[in-house]
Amino acid sequence: MPSVTIAGSAGSLEGRFHRAANSEAPVALVLHPNPKFGGTMNTLVVYSLFTTFQDAGFSVLRINFRGVGRSAGEFAGGAGELADAQAAWAWLCAECPQAKGKWIAGFSFGSWIGLQLLAREGGCDGFVVVAPPANNLDFGFLTEWRTPGLIAHGMADQLVPEDVVKQLVARPCAPGVSVEYAPIAGAGHFFDPGQEELVRVVGSYVKQRAGERCSGAP
Repeated sequence: MPSVTIAGSAGSLEGRFHRAANSEAPVALVLHPNPKFGGTMNTLVVYSLFTTFQDAGFSVLRINFRGVGRSAGEFAGGAGELADAQAAWAWLCAECPQAKGKWIAGFSFGSWIGLQLLAREGGCDGFVVVAPPANNLDFGFLTEWRTPGLIAHGMADQLVPEDVVKQLVARPCAPGVSVEYAPIAGAGHFFDPGQEELVRVVGSYVKQRAGERCSGAP
């Protein structure tokens, strides 16, 4: 898959981009976990999300946040990484102006950034977040769900208790919006084991929702 360079507020951002053959294919941006703990765009869960969207017919982009790999800058604790995600999102939307759907996805810290991006940008058709760290990052910006999506979490996660994720899922939904919860039995925070089941669950959800979007279903 081609390497891409995206202009960010702290300098250039390194990314990998797969362009679907269909110019009207939906797009997805996938965001990685906390780089302070080794997170990169090549983290296995991130790569699995990327290839799952690719296999579902999407054009899909993943990036390294500032200070990771060949991305310029330094870790900024959240605000800078959100700016990176916004730059990547703008690049993706400009690259695929005919896209018939827009999705945001993220793992752990990347889910926190992704959901903030979703709240700020709007106009998205769906999201997928994996292991959102609702026990140590502030998800208070989510007063209600306004976009349908999927939250997947390992039932044996040693870093993020399942109860706090269930509380996140249970927040109110806007009319006509639903958020699904997918608990993965036996999976820890990094889904080893559990990777294959995560891919199966996410792939099934994405293909169903993208199919509804293409068919005009509500």
